[in-house]
Amino acid sequence: MSCKSICAVPGVKAWGIKEGKYGLALIGAQGTAAGVFTKNLVRAAPVELMRKQIRAGKLDAVIVNSGCANAYTGKRGYADAVAMTEYAGSALGIRPAHIGVASTGVIGRYLDLPLIKRQCETVAPKLAHSMEAEDLTAKAIMTTDTFPKHALVKREGFTIGGITKGSGMIAPNMGTMLAFIYTDAEIGAKPLADALRQATRRSFNRVVVDGDTSTNDIALCTATGESGKVNAEEFSAALEECCRSLAEQIARDGEGATKLLQVTVTGAKTEDDAEKVARTIIESPLVKTAVYGEDPNWGRVVAAAGRAGVKFDPNAVSLWISDGRSRFPLVKSGEIIADLDAAKRSMHGKNVIFILDLAAGKEEATAWGCDLTERYVEINGRYTT
Repeated sequence: MSCKSICAVPGVKAWGIKEGKYGLALIGAQGTAAGVFTKNLVRAAPVELMRKQIRAGKLDAVIVNSGCANAYTGKRGYADAVAMTEYAGSALGIRPAHIGVASTGVIGRYLDLPLIKRQCETVAPKLAHSMEAEDLTAKAIMTTDTFPKHALVKREGFTIGGITKGSGMIAPNMGTMLAFIYTDAEIGAKPLADALRQATRRSFNRVVVDGDTSTNDIALCTATGESGKVNAEEFSAALEECCRSLAEQIARDGEGATKLLQVTVTGAKTEDDAEKVARTIIESPLVKTAVYGEDPNWGRVVAAAGRAGVKFDPNAVSLWISDGRSRFPLVKSGEIIADLDAAKRSMHGKNVIFILDLAAGKEEATAWGCDLTERYVEINGRYTT
């Protein structure tokens, strides 16, 4: 079978290991690199380290651990993040300054460095360019995820592949939970950074599971350059497509979720306005619980839109609900026209889509989330114990 994400990109090798809740992954690929990071004031040690190291615009490898976030761990945590790059550097024969590092798991706990060192020494000799390798890598970085997340976009002349993890504590601000993206395109550090920021804005930054922004949000993209130079606009569009696929998978795998929720806002004055409204609806607990209960509560959707801080005429908006195949009108130019039975039937599946036309302009944006269930409380009520 063919590779389905990072190992479909020439020049990328990877491997991962999972022992209970503690996992470790290594990805090797040399090239131009860029990153986006959480804007949570409480930033994890690996985020602080990578904010400095990414300025060189180059990465040769990445080391990632799961089970401990190494966040809110002070000077010791920072030193531990540095130690992780040194372990990987020693095992792979690479300068630590050219190694990316990321962590995910429980906040406010220190890393088990002897375990990480041992796992690193176990994984390093096994790095491979195969579907098994990319799958083990994606599984190694999971925490409460229920499935590994892969994305692959192929264009004539270049390929982009990515993996991500994320299920809870998802309301990104400049990053995602963890994402590692690779391409064989030849592109400079600044254009790559610009493309990643744009793609992140239109994908990871529009995912809301529970409204909490993680301390560890990080997305790294490395371009090996093996395929040669590419058209900047075509590359940017392909990168956005890859990131959107990963973002949608995060939303679908939200902790305790039974349904993927998608909100598309059209007819906005600006893309920013559309994004604000879409995200506000996605993160509304009232909307999310209505989706769980298969209640097409259009009042909650419109009310959430009204508190997004965007000006529009409530009496001019139109709203539809869809299951991805057919769509049904709920509101037309401010008038309620819903067929309640048809609307409820459209919510029986795993996809619930709202399309809201603000009738205020020509811009649009889409955001993704999930329903809010009793299982979410169960998962997070005993997360550390």
